[in-house]
Amino acid sequence: MENVLEVKNIEKYYGSKSNLTKAIDNISFDVKKGEFVGIMGASGSGKTTLLNCISTIDKVTAGHIYINNEDITKLKGNKLNKFRREELGFIFQDFNLLDTLTAYENIAIALTIQKVNANDIDRRVKEIAEKLEISQILNKYPYQVSGGQKQRIASARAIITNPKIVLADEPTGALDSKSARQLLDNFEYLNKQLTATILMVTHDAFTASYADRILFIKDGKIFNELCKGNDTRKEFFEKIIEVVSLLGGELNDVI
Repeated sequence: MENVLEVKNIEKYYGSKSNLTKAIDNISFDVKKGEFVGIMGASGSGKTTLLNCISTIDKVTAGHIYINNEDITKLKGNKLNKFRREELGFIFQDFNLLDTLTAYENIAIALTIQKVNANDIDRRVKEIAEKLEISQILNKYPYQVSGGQKQRIASARAIITNPKIVLADEPTGALDSKSARQLLDNFEYLNKQLTATILMVTHDAFTASYADRILFIKDGKIFNELCKGNDTRKEFFEKIIEVVSLLGGELNDVI
C-alpha cells in the first residue's frame, strides 16, 4: 500500500538561542493509504506540535514532510493555501462550525470555495449526510443540535473534499461518553467503508483503541509504537494502557 504521509527527520524548536525548547526531536514515520493512526503522549510531549506541523499550521525547523509525494515544508502563500484546502481534512475538539450557517452550509462551504458547481455540491452533501446519518438535521444550525451531531457535521465537512488525509485533534475531548462512542464508530466507518486515511491525536486510551496503530510520543521523540493487528479492541486497549504506564508520570495525563 502506498504512503500518503511521510515524515522525515523533523525537528521543531521554539524560543531564542539563549532559551531554546526542542518540541520535536528527529521524528520519522509513514502513514499508508487507508490507515488509521493515533498519536498519544502526555501534555507537553510534542504530539500537538507534530500534528500542527503536518497540518501546515506550524513550520518545521528541520526535516521534511511529504503528503502524497508533495513536500509540504516547501509550500508557501497561495500554493500552501490551495494544498491545505484541497488535500487536508480537519476535525477539531471544539468543532469549529460556523454558527450562522446551517449544517448543510457548513458541510458545503469547502466545495463552494473550490468552485464546485451547485448540483455537484448538493449531491455530495446529501450523499455524505446520509452515510453519517445526519440528513434530518441538514437545515438546522449548530446551536440546535447535540455535541455528537456537531462532530458528525464536522466529520462530513472534513471528508467532503476527498482529502488525502484527515487530521483529528482530540476529537472526543468535548463529548460525553455516548457521543464519543458514536463519533468513534463514525470514524471507523469513514476509515473502513470510505477508506479515509486518518491521523488522530488523543489523550484517551479508549479513543486510541479504534486506531490501527498508535505512536507514543515522549519528550519530542517516538517512545513506542503499537499495532492492533488481529487484536480485539479490548485487547488493544489493554496494550495501550500498558504502554501508557511505561510513559511515566500520572496516568491521567495520557488517558
